Amino acid sequence: MITPDQTVFLVDVDNTLLDNDRIQADLRRHLEREFGAACRDRYWAILEQLFSELGYRDYLGALQRYRVEHPKDIHLLSMSSFLVDYPFANRLYPGALDVLERFRGWTRTVILSDGDVVFQPRKVERSGIFETVDGHVLIYIHKEEELEDVERRYPAGHYVLVDDKPRILAAVKKVWGQRVTTVLPRQGQFAHAPDAASFRPAADLTVERISDLLTYDFARFIPAREHRDLKGGQPCNSE
Repeated sequence: MITPDQTVFLVDVDNTLLDNDRIQADLRRHLEREFGAACRDRYWAILEQLFSELGYRDYLGALQRYRVEHPKDIHLLSMSSFLVDYPFANRLYPGALDVLERFRGWTRTVILSDGDVVFQPRKVERSGIFETVDGHVLIYIHKEEELEDVERRYPAGHYVLVDDKPRILAAVKKVWGQRVTTVLPRQGQFAHAPDAASFRPAADLTVERISDLLTYDFARFIPAREHRDLKGGQPCNSE
């Protein structure tokens, strides 16, 4: 059981563990190939509108809205199949699951993501992320507004948050202060956006890719009793 004096790793999904920009590019190509450029552009306009309303991209919700505009288009079924059956494991960043395994070798590791209640959980499951963290997955509409719930479910003296969005990292840092170490992998559209450097406080640690964390020593954030060697009863050696 997690106790309040322990450390918990919180790790985002899209553009942190999964290359969501490539997933979007694949979807764009599929839409254009199967339905034409006009359909692709209209669907994407709806998707972006929902993003501005919800704060996350609701792919299935956008498809439903598109269907309302085209109620007799039976080919939309193939679009839903593309989304639901997408091979997400193929879009994991190199070393992503290895990073989760390394974190788990120290202490409890939890997925902390935004998204809808259907597509996002499926993405986490089909990519292998769900199994890697033993099902410790939290998905909210606005995760930075749900930190009390995160603390209730996973109480800890310290958190390490890994997320590609500078806005999220800054928002969480303002709430938790020194109780959280924020880590920014500079991957994807949000990490490289023109306003990325404007969010304050800046991340405590910035890396170019998630796999860089395989060699970073987080052990100093974790009390020795949390990462005892199961065989010898001694603290695990860090790399």
